Amino acid sequence: MSSLLDRPIILWWALTLGTLLFILGISLPMLTISKLIIFRDSFSILTGLLDLLKGGQIIIFLLVAGFSVVLPLLKISTLYLLLSKKTNSNRHKKILHTMHEYGRWAMLDVMIVALLVVTVKLGAIASIQVHSGLYIFGLGAILLMVVTGKVSKLVQQSTG
Repeated sequence: MSSLLDRPIILWWALTLGTLLFILGISLPMLTISKLIIFRDSFSILTGLLDLLKGGQIIIFLLVAGFSVVLPLLKISTLYLLLSKKTNSNRHKKILHTMHEYGRWAMLDVMIVALLVVTVKLGAIASIQVHSGLYIFGLGAILLMVVTGKVSKLVQQSTG
């Protein structure tokens, strides 16, 4: 018995929803850091990246931008390509292998956010408030993981 998400049109819509959640998640504020009750800074992934760039932290900017924005967008593009079936079966297998290899690095952005939270929580004069961007980003990431698994299974079935 196949699930509803095994149908390509449902997968396409789930992927579109996951993409929209991802874009909203990186754009909306994720965290507000308060220091000494006077200073408050809200950050999204995109504003955090801009702050890194403005601060001259080029290597950290490239790492975070690569793992939190560029690679997920490449993965989303690849999923759309696989669902469109505009590639041959050998190409599908190569794309799936590449996505599997990338999957090992997929949670690096979550680790970065977690390290930020722990670092801020350890400061005696700082506190952190979580905003909707973090939840939307997480929901998008989970939805994209489910879609990736379903697309992978669908492609493997169709290529033999």
